Amino acid sequence: MKTWTFLSKTLQANKKATLLYVINSKGSSPGRKGFSMAVDEDGKFVGTIGGGIMEVKLLELAKDKIKKGDTKKLVKQQFHNKQNPKNQSGLICSGEQTVAIIPLDTSDIPTLESILEKAKDGIRIHVYEDEIKLAEEGLPTPLVSLDIILNKKIHIFGGGHVGLALSQVMSLLDYYVIVYDDRKYLSTIQQNTAANERLTIDFNNAKTTINFSPLDSIVIVTTSYRTDKIILKQLYKEKFHYIGMMGSDHKIKQLFNELKEEGIPTDDLAHINAPIGIPIYSKTTMEIAVSIAGQIILNTNKELPTGRNY
Repeated sequence: MKTWTFLSKTLQANKKATLLYVINSKGSSPGRKGFSMAVDEDGKFVGTIGGGIMEVKLLELAKDKIKKGDTKKLVKQQFHNKQNPKNQSGLICSGEQTVAIIPLDTSDIPTLESILEKAKDGIRIHVYEDEIKLAEEGLPTPLVSLDIILNKKIHIFGGGHVGLALSQVMSLLDYYVIVYDDRKYLSTIQQNTAANERLTIDFNNAKTTINFSPLDSIVIVTTSYRTDKIILKQLYKEKFHYIGMMGSDHKIKQLFNELKEEGIPTDDLAHINAPIGIPIYSKTTMEIAVSIAGQIILNTNKELPTGRNY
């Protein structure tokens, strides 16, 4: 979100800017598909395409293009080893990534506004030599296409201290955060400026109340065993990127046994992360939030190769 907001504000101020976007990556590449950064004519920048000397070189290239008025769009393949005869990134972590360098001007403002409006649920952009456009049927083959999801979305059921801490952590990770609680005047809800939305709902109607997609993450951290169970029974069959529920081993075992007695097969609950979070012996609410965030990240990146980057 920060990259695209920066670009929009820069162009609205009638300044030149350039987008750097990782369109593909393989192996132990520090920059992953979808990483982005932007730089303006004053040299200010936000975001990252992976860091290190590679990012420094490509950022300087983007700045130089702005300075010279060079509007040609580039696609740069970067190999993270010294064995490749060309396009060495300067890094030695192995793997590779391909970066699009896309100068933008005021004519691109409408497309950027559409990105900010629509990309929460995913959007594809076609990049041509002279413009960027929302992908549509019948358009000619572009120089490159960008598949953009501005914010991964997390639904947090429970607006108490853990919900507040988790909102703060997930907001820093650029998630779109929605917090739900059944209490109207909860102080931690009122304090929660990190959440994008704070909704008071009837937990009995959780499934019909929320607007979710398979890319979303679900976290159940309500105040009671009873409400946790009410929410889980509504959502366990749905497809989510991640779903987890807080509780002790004893609580989880008892709850799952009750659900089994009510006719829910144990296999249907196997995907529930419960007790929630990575076991880091967390005690404070912020430590619990970090453990949950770590588990969500692990779940997101579990298909990546093992290595120090991960």
